[in-house]
Amino acid sequence: MAQTVTECLAAGTDSVTLIDQVKAGTHDVTGMTQAEINEMVQRNVDHLSTILLYAPVDSDDDTPDVAGAAGSKKTTHVAAVTTGNAYIAAN
Repeated sequence: MAQTVTECLAAGTDSVTLIDQVKAGTHDVTGMTQAEINEMVQRNVDHLSTILLYAPVDSDDDTPDVAGAAGSKKTTHVAAVTTGNAYIAAN
């Protein structure tokens, strides 16, 4: 059974949370260097970016059309990518 757009976006919720917590300073990064923190944030940005690009290649493809979904469904995910990229640039 194919995933829905909602299910795909739910798979990225942990990445959204992690990025937001790192930026807010509430994610436990004890023992990590700034480079390691940035790498962790980058992995989560990459994960979200991949999810946001999901789209069927043709009418027979059951890949959910996350890329074409209404913006309001994916607002937090897009914002987390922006936040993560800004965090990495600043640190």
